[in-house]
This record gives sequence, C-alpha cells and structure tokens, in this order.
Amino acid sequence: MTSSTFDIGGDIRVKRLGFGAMRLPTEPGPARDGSIAVARRAVELGVTLIDTAHLYGWGANEELLAEALHPYPDDLLITTKVGVTRPSPDEWVLDGRPEVLREQVEHALRRLRVDRIELLQLHRIAPNVPLAEQLGALRQLQIEGKIGRLGLSEVTVAELEQARGLVEVASVQNRYSLLDREHEAVLDACTAAGIAFLPWRPVAVAVAEARAEIAAVAAELGATAAQVSLAWLLDRSPVVLPIPGTATIGHLEENVAAADLRLSAEQRRRLDRIPPREESAVT
Repeated sequence: MTSSTFDIGGDIRVKRLGFGAMRLPTEPGPARDGSIAVARRAVELGVTLIDTAHLYGWGANEELLAEALHPYPDDLLITTKVGVTRPSPDEWVLDGRPEVLREQVEHALRRLRVDRIELLQLHRIAPNVPLAEQLGALRQLQIEGKIGRLGLSEVTVAELEQARGLVEVASVQNRYSLLDREHEAVLDACTAAGIAFLPWRPVAVAVAEARAEIAAVAAELGATAAQVSLAWLLDRSPVVLPIPGTATIGHLEENVAAADLRLSAEQRRRLDRIPPREESAVT
C-alpha cells in the first residue's frame, strides 16, 4: 500500500496531499475572510504542506497565510517560491539576479513571520543569470540558516541534473496531472532520486468531467472526477505530493478526502490509457 506521507529532503515528513494557496483572494473584505477560513480548515483537516510564492499577490499571499496560521503547528510546512519580479503593474518577468533572490527571501521571512524557510523553491530558472549564480545565491542563504532545503519549479530533466550537480535538490514543482503528462520524464527522474514532486494544477476539473472513463471510475467509487484525478496522482509515484488549490471550504474538503480513495489495479489501467492533453499556465 502506498504511504500517505513523504519525507522531503529525507527529514521533513508531510502528508502527501497538500494545498496550493495561489487561488486564495487577499484583498481586504469578505473574500479575504473566506481565504483565512479556508487556510485554517486545511490545517484542521490534517494538511501539513502548503505552497505559496512571492508572485502570488507579490507577497500578499504569504502575508495571508501568516495571518491565518501563525504561530504555525509544528508539523506544518509552508513552502514559497522566488525569482519573479514586476517591472510594471501589468507584467512579470523571471529574474534570477542574486540580489533579487536574496531580497525576496528576506521579504518572505518577514511576511511568513519565520526565521527560516524550510523549503524554498526557485520559481523558474531565469535566462538572465547563469544557473550556478542563481543556485549559488540560494545556497548562501541556506548556509546562513535562512533556508532549510532548496527546490526547483518547471524544469527539464537536463536542468534538474545540472542543478543537482550544484546543490542538493529536495523538490521539483512542475505542471502535471492525469490529463497533462508533459513532464513525465521529470517525474520519473524525481522518483528514481527520491526527490519530492509537487504537481501544480493537479486537477483540470472541467476537462476531467468530460472524459467518460474518468466519470465512469468516479461513479464506481462514489467519488468526483477531481477526487479520481488526485487519487491517480497519489498512486502514480510515492514521491508525488499534489497541491490542489481552491478558495472554498467545500472544494477543499472534497480534495482532501481524495487521500482516502483507493483505485483498483484495473481502474488504474483504464485511467492510464486516457490520452493526456497539454495545458499551459504559470503558478
């Protein structure tokens, strides 16, 4: 039976089904109150891995999580990402300059109200700076005790191998789901190396519900298409840590319940045969 937990970096144990905070509204008002309630409910339901990023509201998402959850439970891991800047209100660019990465990490420490970010991920490998300099800057922050473990996001197998030659990589966050398997080779590389793989956009509900085979399996299990999609991910590899996001408690509870769903070998084979569909976005 597949384990329900995974040790990131070999020493931080989390439940494998996490929560992605990107979709939580941060503007003052009822919507923000709802976001705080969702974050707190996630922890109540036993979620121990929450993902955020500097890009999400340019720090506002980190502040929201701190407001909702600080002081944090001992078993809660909040991971954030850096490496994206905003030249103007309507655009964002990848920026891997060491001084930018350091500044964003320092801001994240303050916003999250922590002395150390246990898992810090490079949001993307920026083209404007050699990878060795980007990871070198984060490694220096790790030496200073401000970062515990380092991760990457949206990388190829070659980029992962290059990064592993420079630092110890604890996690990879790439887009991946039952219907979007572009990064299958990256997941396989992470599985072989024991590196946590955090698929973002793990569920494409509208598409999943339109696939007859997914709907059929869901009906057999008394589940939803989204739950089947998450169960498939958890069954795909023991290093997979899905981070589905939502802004509603009902949807959150539905997602978390997927951790208890068990696919039969025959159901898994049927789902494996479904042709994937590529998607594109940024998270």
